[in-house]
Amino acid sequence: MRILFENDHAGSRRYGMSHRIYQFAEAFIARGHEVMIVGASYSHVRRINPETHGLYTRERVEGIEYRWLKTPRYSGNGVGRVIHMLTYRLLLWLYAGELAREFRPDVVICAGVETFDIYGCVRIAKKAKARLIYEVRDLWPLTPIMLGDYSPKHPFIQMMQKAENYAYRHADAVVSLLPAAHEHMIEHGLGSKPFYFVPNGVVAADWQITDLGEEGLKKHVQDPHLDILRNAHKEEKVVIGYVGTLNLANDIDILIHGFGRLNRNDVILVLVGSGMEEEHLKSIIARENYFNIFFFGQQPKQDIPYYLSIIDIVYLGMKRSPLVSTFGMSPNKLFDYMMAAKPIVQAIDAANNIVEIANCGIYAEPDNVEAVCNAIQRLIDMGPEKRKELGENGRKYVLSHNTYDVLTDEYLRALRGEPPSREA
Repeated sequence: MRILFENDHAGSRRYGMSHRIYQFAEAFIARGHEVMIVGASYSHVRRINPETHGLYTRERVEGIEYRWLKTPRYSGNGVGRVIHMLTYRLLLWLYAGELAREFRPDVVICAGVETFDIYGCVRIAKKAKARLIYEVRDLWPLTPIMLGDYSPKHPFIQMMQKAENYAYRHADAVVSLLPAAHEHMIEHGLGSKPFYFVPNGVVAADWQITDLGEEGLKKHVQDPHLDILRNAHKEEKVVIGYVGTLNLANDIDILIHGFGRLNRNDVILVLVGSGMEEEHLKSIIARENYFNIFFFGQQPKQDIPYYLSIIDIVYLGMKRSPLVSTFGMSPNKLFDYMMAAKPIVQAIDAANNIVEIANCGIYAEPDNVEAVCNAIQRLIDMGPEKRKELGENGRKYVLSHNTYDVLTDEYLRALRGEPPSREA
């Protein structure tokens, strides 16, 4: 098959990413298919952005064909980002014929962040007489309505609603990261067309680490961090860890208060990551006189398995969200924790409680300091052998359900028009 994958934030190993698009593109090529990725020339999620020449740039990156549509730079969520968004969607529409003629796709996957990408993708699919797959990561405009208090009657929200309905009506099938979103999609135009649940995943090879000895740790864990962790284990302290963005949406303040309430000298908390709330979190620690809490900063993705290897218990949190509790979630961080075989405190109210399903940790009520404190305490009291058992449960679950090899099988069923085999 010739597969055209559209996502404005698409990247690569060289540029940085949006990992999902690139990983599936690699997997499709490994199965003998041809792939072209279409994206915006600028994205804030990339480490490096490509050099472009004119409005439409051809590039081959790491064995994959890319087509970059020229878009302006932006910062934050202001007018510049709106101009970027509109420019990309307009160019996707205008170059639909060029993309269809040049690549002649058998399948077009519309995987853009906003719903408006669908108009350009439908045009490409029609011109190429290709099958159209609509990939859904978040529900728009339901997200700004439920989380941003926008009125459904707001003109921009109504435009987004028309685009969402148009997408479900014109797609041949939907691939969704949200396991419980099928009914919503049926109500908005999908009808009886197939729904495929293909969540995020992990590349198993990235976790086949053979140098977890002293030399490997020295190479991948910075000196002061390694000393802190090594000394904690020498003193038989339990290491609690969080890896990811430091923001209030992930309830890091709740984690800090919950840890502080333990008031124990035999545990430490390490925060691996950075974010806008870092200084605020440090002020909480200073104000409350909490101790044994360490900030390790953002680390390269390839070093994360090494950091996790010397952490005993990990935390995954999110402020209460009616979207997550109704439609479910698929966070990359969760699968990284599970691949590292670490017991998890999950303070997220989700329609799909994967930690509970896999029996790899303890659920704690979100936004509840006492509940998080008690969950950490329970895992500490279990002892290392029971914690190891929970961690191994998580690893086995991911290897069976969430490697890209496994997920690619289901994605290809959607591309071929075969019935779904995976239950949401």
